[in-house]
Amino acid sequence: MAYTINKTDGTVVATITDGTVDNTTSLTLFGKSYSGFGELLNENLVKLLENSSSTSAPTAPLKGELWFDASTNQIKVYDGSSFKPTGGAKSQATAPTSPSAGDLWHDTDDDQLYVYTGSEFLLVGPVYTSGQTLSGWKIETLASSGGNKVVSSMYVGNTRVAILSKETFTPTVTQTGFAEIKAGFTLNSTLGAVFEGTNTQAANIDVSGTTNTSATVIAGGNFLRADAADTTTGALTIDADGGLILGDSQELTVTVSSNNVTVAQTSQDKDLSFTVNDGGVTKTPLSFEGSTGNITLTGVTQITGNTTITGNLTITGEFENSSSEINIVNDAFLKLNTGNSEADSGIIVETSDTDDARIFYDVSENYWSAGENQSYSQIIRLADAVADGNANKEKVLKTTAAGLLTVTNINLAAVGSAITTSDTSSTSVPTIGQVATFGDQWGGSEKTVSTSNPTGGDGSDGDFWFVREA
Repeated sequence: MAYTINKTDGTVVATITDGTVDNTTSLTLFGKSYSGFGELLNENLVKLLENSSSTSAPTAPLKGELWFDASTNQIKVYDGSSFKPTGGAKSQATAPTSPSAGDLWHDTDDDQLYVYTGSEFLLVGPVYTSGQTLSGWKIETLASSGGNKVVSSMYVGNTRVAILSKETFTPTVTQTGFAEIKAGFTLNSTLGAVFEGTNTQAANIDVSGTTNTSATVIAGGNFLRADAADTTTGALTIDADGGLILGDSQELTVTVSSNNVTVAQTSQDKDLSFTVNDGGVTKTPLSFEGSTGNITLTGVTQITGNTTITGNLTITGEFENSSSEINIVNDAFLKLNTGNSEADSGIIVETSDTDDARIFYDVSENYWSAGENQSYSQIIRLADAVADGNANKEKVLKTTAAGLLTVTNINLAAVGSAITTSDTSSTSVPTIGQVATFGDQWGGSEKTVSTSNPTGGDGSDGDFWFVREA
């Protein structure tokens, strides 16, 4: 009776008659009462044991059949059309030859695992070789008083360089170089680790050092601080017309508009002052008063060039002009002692005498005085003179409208001699002791005394004529 050989799914593989063998598969199948079946049965068992180990695949495989490829030392399975690797990993120093997609290879030199993509082996991990030791990111759990924290640690050469955390905490187990872990990226403090390269944003900067590593990598200590007093050895340039702003309320501004510079004190009614250190004493030679708009100059002030002042100039102290012998004032009047109580006021010319030479208005007498060396007298005006010296003694005299001069008497200083005919052209007033005799004529020729009146032909204009009674 023939044998019908079925596969697991019920499909008939072969029908073997009595006393015959069948070689349609990788094994030798024999029928009932076949002579010598023992050898073939044992060979079939050996093939099954070694998975048909050979450098060539079985010629009549069944789907699911295993074959050990002796050329690649891989176990393969027949998928109905070809033998495929079963997915087992190769552990060797060099990459496997004739790999299939999905094959794993353990590189025994570097202790790294690769997977074959169908065209090449790609590294699965770790990213570092055994010689490099732990390098790269490692996910770790660190204990803290607030519970365990999951962090991502960056290692280089088995040394933790940095920790990336989503929150700030203090580890309860000592972590070398990480006394506190900040939310974000924390560097190992024991390494002196720093960020190098270009960064567009940073929350903090280490200002402990001032040594630059290059012309483009500047130490943090060389940056000007905004939260504390700081010093720069270089020029500070503000390349914007908005300029400079100072003060907690932005009181002082220096701005530019159309190349015109404005220095402004912006607080209402507040002053803008310039001070100097004079021998250890702070003095304010110049002040702009915010409440009045006035300019205050204190001390000796020297101004070079022309100065135009619109408004009033108030000077407390002396006014001195040492660069010119003549001071020019274009105004028609100079007003002295303005706004003060009445006081003698005028002009002083410095001399070697006490109090110098002066011309001033004497307020107690209500007239102008002049003089020097503390000796002053009234300056006479036309209004002070009088026409009648007899009625107004000790006054300065002036003539009346008719040209008359009235006095009580006149004292003449000189004493002269008698008038002679040679003095006929003189119109001077005779002095005391000087007389005109009857024998002489004043302004004409000598005449004798007559009992008759002179005629038109007698004498000259201005002659005296004496008539004797008969």
